[in-house]
Amino acid sequence: MQFNNNNSGVNKKDFLAGIIVFLIALPLCLGIAQASHAPLFSGIVAGVVGGIVVGSLSGSHLSVTGPAAGLTAIVMMALATMPSFNIFLCSVLIAGAIQLLLGFIRAGGIANYIPSSVIEGMLAGIGLTIIIKQIPDAIGYAKNSAAVMVDADDGFVMKTIATAMHHIQEGALIISLVGLGLLILWTTRPFKRLQLIPAGLMVVIVGTLLNGLFISSVPVLALDSAHLVKLPVAASLSEFFGHFTMPDFSGFGMYKVWETGAVIAVVASIETLLCIEATDKLDPMKRYTSTDRELKAQGVGNMVSALLGGLPVTSVIVRSSANVNAGARSKASAIFHGVLLLVCVATIPTILNLIPKAALAAILLFTGYKLCKPSFFVHMWKGGASQFIPFIATTIGVVGLDLLKGVGIGLVISIIFLLRHNARISYFMKKTPASDKDVTIELAQEVSFLNKASIKDTLARIKPGSRVTIDATQSEYIDFDVLDIIKEFSNVQAPEKDIEMTLIGLRNTYTGRNATTVDTKNNNAKQKISIKEADAR
Repeated sequence: MQFNNNNSGVNKKDFLAGIIVFLIALPLCLGIAQASHAPLFSGIVAGVVGGIVVGSLSGSHLSVTGPAAGLTAIVMMALATMPSFNIFLCSVLIAGAIQLLLGFIRAGGIANYIPSSVIEGMLAGIGLTIIIKQIPDAIGYAKNSAAVMVDADDGFVMKTIATAMHHIQEGALIISLVGLGLLILWTTRPFKRLQLIPAGLMVVIVGTLLNGLFISSVPVLALDSAHLVKLPVAASLSEFFGHFTMPDFSGFGMYKVWETGAVIAVVASIETLLCIEATDKLDPMKRYTSTDRELKAQGVGNMVSALLGGLPVTSVIVRSSANVNAGARSKASAIFHGVLLLVCVATIPTILNLIPKAALAAILLFTGYKLCKPSFFVHMWKGGASQFIPFIATTIGVVGLDLLKGVGIGLVISIIFLLRHNARISYFMKKTPASDKDVTIELAQEVSFLNKASIKDTLARIKPGSRVTIDATQSEYIDFDVLDIIKEFSNVQAPEKDIEMTLIGLRNTYTGRNATTVDTKNNNAKQKISIKEADAR
């Protein structure tokens, strides 16, 4: 069936792109579940739901949905404080319901109100968190495979890393280093022709073959089952469907479940909306995606994923950009990749269980690095204090506290910089060169209560005997508090200092006893007017 401009057809490139995205998604689904300390099967479930369910409902032609690295820190911290994974699934269900509601109330533009410096800081913090959390698996510290890194025994995260350094498994270290080397080489020019083969797939294949070589030739380096992927192997179709788990609905009685659900909804929605915007820019046909429809699709997807025992999902830029680069033309590629994931985990789980976790850790270490490259820090530094300080504060907050607190800190600092900036641009003041007693104050287009202090201070510093003109012809909005200060100055302070006031562009109701107003329409001076007369009008 040929592709056409009304998007009703399917091109064979969609199926090729679906295969490529599947090969990229498979190790990422497993790796993200590993990084989140969730059951590995839950990552596959999320990938299947993201491809089939969200892919079918989404209005985007090229974006791909699945478990995302941006949510690993939230999931990991939630699982550390909740009694079980089934309880956590209630949070994912709540997140999906919130996203569905956001779609119906047309909140698709919410991401536009988050400063880019905070978003960049959030991503950098997530990247650093992923790197820190994957170090034990990369060097073969088996305890991290079964327990949350920050636990009651180990306490602070750096202590766990220090402990892991005393339990290095040479085979795991070799596999992770080789994997990182492959990932780096795949980005260089000499390997450009090989980039049609996903680098993540090569890392998984090479890592698995290396461990097989260790088992047969160098047993001391061989990895045991504690260092390998552990997907459930079903003996029959009915047993396979038994691996899907339901939420423990008693979790709805826990405050932490609702709090986590709200956090997941906000972060997943922002990440999805940003990804959709980026994917639309990559679309060679320049099609536009309805953000409200996308939130609804993501909400349904998260609810279905929760009911089947899957991780939360978002639209993800790595798989989406790979989909575009592979030549996809419609959403059929995303749906097809989800079908392939389902078939793969149902038919060849034994083969998947040969994959070393160190190989997945290498993929995640590289993914984390791409989120927090040093060049990002340099770029934000060049943007000035108003960009760098919220960025670095968010990054440190996400790593040292948690994602919600980190983003909150960044937003507060960004707002402080915004308030300072607005306070400085409320007016432009100039004096006549021949005499510093002729003063003109031109008010800005928007003058809010935040500008109250600076205007009040400026008026108070005007010298006695001056001739002052306040020009509001460019102002679309002036806050009542500011108008009150101007009226009070013209009524009280100006007469005491023998200051002659002229107000341009202000209504009579804002003038005082000592002020002359000028109508900007006919430019004729009006009679002086008292406060009582002005209020009466």
